[in-house]
Amino acid sequence: MAARTKTTKDRPSYRCTECGWQTAKWLGRCTECQAWGTVEEYGAPAVRTTAPGRVTTSAVPIGQVDGRTATARPTGVPELDRVLGGGLVPGAVVLVAGEPGVGKSTLLLDVAAKSASEEHRTLYVTGEESASQVRLRADRIKAIDDNLYLAAETDLATILGHLDAVKPSLLILDSVQTVASPEIDGAPGGMAQVREVAGALIRASKERGMSTLLVGHVTKDGAIAGPRLLEHLVDVVLSFEGDRHARLRLVRGVKNRYGTTDEVGCFELHDEGITGLADPSGLFLTRRAEPVPGTCLTVTLEGRRPLVAEVQALTVDSQIPSPRRTTSGLETSRVSMMLAVLEQRGKISALGKRDIYSATVGGVKLTEPAADLAIALALASAASDTPLPNNLVAIGEVGLAGEVRRVTGVQRRLSEAHRLGFTHALVPSDPGKIPAGMKVIEVADIGDALRVLPRSRKREAPRDAEDRR
Repeated sequence: MAARTKTTKDRPSYRCTECGWQTAKWLGRCTECQAWGTVEEYGAPAVRTTAPGRVTTSAVPIGQVDGRTATARPTGVPELDRVLGGGLVPGAVVLVAGEPGVGKSTLLLDVAAKSASEEHRTLYVTGEESASQVRLRADRIKAIDDNLYLAAETDLATILGHLDAVKPSLLILDSVQTVASPEIDGAPGGMAQVREVAGALIRASKERGMSTLLVGHVTKDGAIAGPRLLEHLVDVVLSFEGDRHARLRLVRGVKNRYGTTDEVGCFELHDEGITGLADPSGLFLTRRAEPVPGTCLTVTLEGRRPLVAEVQALTVDSQIPSPRRTTSGLETSRVSMMLAVLEQRGKISALGKRDIYSATVGGVKLTEPAADLAIALALASAASDTPLPNNLVAIGEVGLAGEVRRVTGVQRRLSEAHRLGFTHALVPSDPGKIPAGMKVIEVADIGDALRVLPRSRKREAPRDAEDRR
């Protein structure tokens, strides 16, 4: 009987290729990471011990390590250097992810040309386009340089061969999901292939002291496609954001081992390529000779960067029983909250039965609570058909009780508004140091804020017959 019994060593087991979870029987879905089709059969591993190996590089005190080899080198694009923390560190691997058509390839081709020199060659490898297609885009954005090398490859071994031939200081791969290794089963873009390709390029980057920029795809939910392990392996993760129908593009640091993740780079995408915007606030403002009802300015923080943005609102009589509530660039839930606060705390009853449209200018998205006060004032101004005073910005979070709460970075926001010529501001109590020459009005609740509306023109929309009776 004992001879016919399988030992633990011979008994097969099943393991998830994504997270490594093991089980005694096959399952279609891993119960640990919830991935489908990743459980495969493996023989039970024998118990082994690793013998100590020969030390190739002796450990030294950390104070004796030369940190000059990790000095960042500028890319030639100041807005990208701002996000990276000064530039690209030799041996660093950067993952750039964004939606299709947002401008990733255009930006990286511009970086490839501007960072190329006789001492620092650049290799641009494309797996999604032909070399002639990339050349056409390079001619359009004027990204031609004799030290910029171009290859159209999808085989990992061939790309490693190009590294030996060109010996670049910067490698750009567009994209990591299109490259496959012949030693790994599976189609390009699969989890196993992405892990193998990224791992091989990371090892090559560290060994050669070569900076690497990897382009990554995103899913329909906006997450980076492929295994989560990819984000852990690389040194920097950048998110390329922007509406394809707008000119503004934002590069936001999600992970950065060499700097902060609070910086945001602003770019403008146009027919001639993509250019950095050192002062992007002009995209978010509309200059008018006379003020218009339903508009209010605020200062938002993108990372540590203050940007002046404009909120617009429009109210019209509704022709249907359920009035419309349409937003663009604003969170619908926050706009609905401001409508409720204005009706209950601000005693404005003209909003309940009217169609309300609210939006931002220039494609910017306002998601932080500091824009609440500007949204509320824009809605109140539209409802009363009364414009707000010129050169006024509103900063503050509005609570459901109608109170105006403090927000972070008020001094930085006021300094940016003063730099652009705004002279008046509505802020919560105790704003701190105020820029010289700027008049700041502290408001405690929404009622105090609504007093800035001129009463001479303030009027409410006509109510129905029952309300008039």
